[in-house]
Amino acid sequence: MKIYITSVYVDDQERAERFYTEVLGFVKKTDAPAGEYRWLTVVSPDDPDGVELLLEPDAHPAAKPFKEALVADGIPLTSFAVPDVRAEYERLKGLGVRFTQEPVDMGPVTTAVLDDTCGNLIQIAQLNG
Repeated sequence: MKIYITSVYVDDQERAERFYTEVLGFVKKTDAPAGEYRWLTVVSPDDPDGVELLLEPDAHPAAKPFKEALVADGIPLTSFAVPDVRAEYERLKGLGVRFTQEPVDMGPVTTAVLDDTCGNLIQIAQLNG
């Protein structure tokens, strides 16, 4: 068994598509109509056949309160691996990304937390050593 697709609930699929592709650097894998929304997935350009991230509308009544509670407590919804957190932090800051946590060395990992503009906090993480 392996992970095939995981979701991030977003409040605007168009904005999410722009942010996750143009800013974070993912590439669009699937974009198909799904009722009033889209089945919209992105993948890492380094692993186009790897795990897909579904940019799923937060239309379910439980999604928005869940997201708001996580943000209020400063908890990231998910984490993305990067080879160098500090370099990625500087690159993203240069693109106007807002961070709620600057890079912090935590022993085996270095992390930073960003706002994805779609209602989520996302952690970027680098394994040290």
